[in-house]
Amino acid sequence: MRYHRDDVVARALAVLDDHGLESLTMRRLAGELGVQPSALYHHVPNKQALLALVADEILARGKRPRRAKRWDRRVVEVCAELRDAMLAYRDGAEVVVTAHTFGLGAAEPAQQLREALRDGGLPDDVVDVGTRALLHLVFGHTAEEQMALQAASAGAIERAPGGPADFEHGLELVLDGLRARVNA
Repeated sequence: MRYHRDDVVARALAVLDDHGLESLTMRRLAGELGVQPSALYHHVPNKQALLALVADEILARGKRPRRAKRWDRRVVEVCAELRDAMLAYRDGAEVVVTAHTFGLGAAEPAQQLREALRDGGLPDDVVDVGTRALLHLVFGHTAEEQMALQAASAGAIERAPGGPADFEHGLELVLDGLRARVNA
């Protein structure tokens, strides 16, 4: 059977979700698809490019319609969507954070946050720092939450991770600071 790039990415996402990032190797993916590992390189040049495509697919599958009109509520929608998309897949946070950090993919949430902050009337330097601060909050909280959920399910820890209420409270604290800048 001949595969397309979308087929490779979909199977990679399934392997990620079933077995975790440590098990998502080019060799395993090729085995799952019933092809030689060299056949994958017709679709992706290397594993980093594959992970970038997987990160973008995680975000695409997590998309929700935007309803908010105010800039600060749009920020909440973007951040909540990003968090939920990453939590939907085993090790999803690690994949998305890595792709974003290396500039290989997962750029759309940052662009959407920049737009919302600009619409709020913030100056460019605050837009840049504010976007990074929001992403750091979402990435950090979600990575910790996902790791704690996985550790708790394996019986490695007994504490419950900070969930949606903790995330929303932290997000509102950052937004309070940004709103103060808008009102200054």
